[in-house]
Amino acid sequence: MADQPTELMICVKCRRGQDLADDDRRPGQRLFDDLAQRDLPDGMTVKAVECLSNCSNGCSIALRGGDRWTYLYGNVDETSHSDEVLEGAAKYHNTTDGLVPWRERSELFKRNCIGRVPPLSI
Repeated sequence: MADQPTELMICVKCRRGQDLADDDRRPGQRLFDDLAQRDLPDGMTVKAVECLSNCSNGCSIALRGGDRWTYLYGNVDETSHSDEVLEGAAKYHNTTDGLVPWRERSELFKRNCIGRVPPLSI
């Protein structure tokens, strides 16, 4: 529920399969920069993380918070998926357990879930 905090974590090291020089601004960093400037629901934060270990399916994001399931998603496009990510994160944020009904999920969230981890207390 919205009274539980939610973290939207963005892998800023993701290259999204591109061959980039180490000093180039990576797609994951561009995705984070865009999402960090957006209006978020109260209790939701966007955090940069160094690696979500999903390099072949980047850009990658994770959602976690409170007593909810944690989700990892891949294949996020930094140029076209920002709105869809925030919509899905808001739906997650408004749950008590992190389980958004399948029919309410966007195609991005339906087709690109890499994994989910149960809450600490189940």
